Amino acid sequence: MRPAVVGKAVAFLVLAVLCVQACSPQPAKEKPDSRPSVPAAPYLGNRGYALPASPFTRKGTVVTATCNMGSRWASVSVQAWDPETWQKRAEREFPIPSDAAFSNVQGYKAVNSPLVELCGVGPYSPSPYGVSTSEYMAPRIRALFDLAFTRMAVVLRDPRNKKDSHVGYVASGAAIEDVVRLGGAAGDDEQNAVMSPDGHSVWFTYTASDGRQRIGSRSAEGDHHLTDEGPAAGHGLPLIVTGQPARAVQANMVHLAPNGRRLTATAPKVFGTVFDTWNSSGPLTRTSARGAALLSGCVGVVGWLGDDRVLCRTSSGAFRTMDARTGRAVGAPVNVVGPQDGMVAEGMLVSPDGKRFIVSVHPPNAQQNDDDYAYEDPGFRAVPTTPGGSPTPISNPFLDRRTVFVSWS
Repeated sequence: MRPAVVGKAVAFLVLAVLCVQACSPQPAKEKPDSRPSVPAAPYLGNRGYALPASPFTRKGTVVTATCNMGSRWASVSVQAWDPETWQKRAEREFPIPSDAAFSNVQGYKAVNSPLVELCGVGPYSPSPYGVSTSEYMAPRIRALFDLAFTRMAVVLRDPRNKKDSHVGYVASGAAIEDVVRLGGAAGDDEQNAVMSPDGHSVWFTYTASDGRQRIGSRSAEGDHHLTDEGPAAGHGLPLIVTGQPARAVQANMVHLAPNGRRLTATAPKVFGTVFDTWNSSGPLTRTSARGAALLSGCVGVVGWLGDDRVLCRTSSGAFRTMDARTGRAVGAPVNVVGPQDGMVAEGMLVSPDGKRFIVSVHPPNAQQNDDDYAYEDPGFRAVPTTPGGSPTPISNPFLDRRTVFVSWS
């Protein structure tokens, strides 16, 4: 073929390719509220974060959180414990500023925040999330802090406008006036503030300008601008932020499997208990719950015993190991209390090796924020996850019924 003919042929092919690219219909852009039902890559949880050396990041440490209140002050104490001797290794104090929503009171905007659940007192401050058993509370309150327990997220009410709320954080050991306010625009409706694993941002639910409910984040450094992270299911469900990069799941009883590939969660009208993790932020919905496993008879998830086993509190009040793939029980149940005891046991934490778990034993219908309830014998016990072992009482004067066990590393 002559060179001129070859040149014309090449030019024709180039034009044809360009026409296919320009003239073919382009795929529609994905809506902000949609999420692929199958994750594009494994979600590897919180591994890989470089944490500062401290008693709170030391392996073999149990961490608890307690709200303290005086006549003109409030704070949260976070304590690191040796799980063998139950001696305190370290303690950190997080001051609560006066404009922080740590209790819902009449005449002020009701705010959803795990801090309200931890600190709320009186008839106007029941759990903002409805259910306040230990299995529900422990992961919600854990989410207030970064992995190293150096910062605590707060929701702040605007003293000039009782309908506005903004997010911020306080650092451990800071003065009460040193709260970092990340929002502040008039008309803000930001709730459910929690920390990212590295402590570099606060995540929350908010109402966008078009009235839709969204998940957002604000950097703890710099200009604190709002980053939209995805859809939200209103303010009624809490957030848990995990992973690297960070992603939020809006649901209850969220526990990440050790390998980060699956998590437990519950949400209204969603069938299932164990789900694949995903690479985007959003609420647990029927779409994101495709392929879920239902843990049969499980009314409260205590935690993971391994990558494929979950410890549950069952409808009978016993605790059972469940296969996370099939949803069936494995082995015999572990009974902490009997029907003749007139008490109930609620799970809080599972040890990293999966051999023990912590329970709170108390009278039925007792509320965590009842004054008469708070100073009774707390009834905390460390219990073997397999039948036949003897529970060990957890006793220390600093542990009362308002103590929430939030982490066992």
